[in-house]
Amino acid sequence: MNHPASGEAPVASSSKVSTESCCDVQPLEDMMNYCREYAREKPEMAALWCFGIGFVLGWKLKPW
Repeated sequence: MNHPASGEAPVASSSKVSTESCCDVQPLEDMMNYCREYAREKPEMAALWCFGIGFVLGWKLKPW
């Protein structure tokens, strides 16, 4: 057991190293992160996109 008083840093109990491989693709999560970052940088454009998409969907999907 490593003690901080002995001059050594404590060792983590799990030696699991997280490595990302090329096969760990998460397109939905990446797209959501991109949209959030875009909305933080340009909130006016994000609001206009939301309004435009909502307007078109509401116009095309109206029940009458």
